[in-house]
Amino acid sequence: MMILRILALLPLAVALGGCNYVVLAPAGDIAAQQRDLVIISTVLMLLIVVPVMALTVLFAWRYRQSNKSARYEPEWDHSTKLELVIWSAPLLIIICLGALTWMGTHLLDPYRSLDRIAANQRIDEATVPLEVEVVALDWKWLFIYRDYGIATVNELAAPVDRPIDFRITASTVMNSFYIPALAGQIYAMPGMETKLHAVVNHAGTYKGFSANYSGAGFSGMHFAFHGLDDKGFAEWVAKAKAAGGTLGRSEYLQLEKPTQNEPVRRFASVDADLYRLILNMCVEPGKMCMSEMMAIDAKGGAGHEGMNNTLPLTYDKYARRGTALGPEPTFVAGTCTPDAPQGQTSAAIKAPADTTPLLGAGLKRPTFTPLKSTSFFLGQRPKSDS
Repeated sequence: MMILRILALLPLAVALGGCNYVVLAPAGDIAAQQRDLVIISTVLMLLIVVPVMALTVLFAWRYRQSNKSARYEPEWDHSTKLELVIWSAPLLIIICLGALTWMGTHLLDPYRSLDRIAANQRIDEATVPLEVEVVALDWKWLFIYRDYGIATVNELAAPVDRPIDFRITASTVMNSFYIPALAGQIYAMPGMETKLHAVVNHAGTYKGFSANYSGAGFSGMHFAFHGLDDKGFAEWVAKAKAAGGTLGRSEYLQLEKPTQNEPVRRFASVDADLYRLILNMCVEPGKMCMSEMMAIDAKGGAGHEGMNNTLPLTYDKYARRGTALGPEPTFVAGTCTPDAPQGQTSAAIKAPADTTPLLGAGLKRPTFTPLKSTSFFLGQRPKSDS
């Protein structure tokens, strides 16, 4: 009967053999170090768990009621030797786990720049890291390669053995950027930037996805990560440039709208300032950037009139996009122009705005109102000559 039960479990073992244990067989050095951390921690804990489980069965069997040969000592209550074993073994395990956790926390900090490609390979000082700007949208991923002037949706690629510097943010809600074969997950949050440093050591195509539920289209929020050699990566960049299309501010506002199961898309050119605008939540022309507002606050604010600046702010995704599901969006007008994103002089603020199309997309440059204007009060939109 026991043999039949074992044979009945064989099909389950065969089915499990088809599983892809990517966390235990990663393609990047950071993920490999994280795997080692998991394995070592598990083994250290099993040094206590396995003996305890085994002794529990042994004691139950040896001191069963029917075993008359077992010693019966109802008055026994202490043993110095047993106390030393019972307390010293777990204490040593905790010390080892604590040291391991402390080192892993610092060495595997996602914000820490890489100092090696692999266990036996240091980074060449002449190597320039690949910078990728990541934006979590509803429900898709946008990747901006500013150094190459391209952008992609739901497709990511990087050369083998080249450090990758990810700068990560989100458009509306919190998400989680995760490529199990490359490194651990890192959160993406609107108005904030997180970082991740990683490297891929083996060519191949690996799965990336969101590890944090973010709404109806969450299940389709995945992408392919391609680990390529230098020639293959150059061909991939050329393919993206050949795809045509431009990703500017107006195109991004359309792309930002919620969609599900978005196919791979490529853009041959991208606004070099787009990621900064997304991060500061001011892609809409005329909207004050968070960095600009913080700079005003750092100087003491804009006085009594400026107290109402924060009232029209809304980060609700439906209101921001102006759909039928929400009210008309309102926001604080910026004191800078698209041509001078870091700010402008008071003379420039008072100057009338022209109607030059913005980025060739038909959008016109708004009039920028001084901070003392009553147009900043709740319910009133910034004046515009467009």
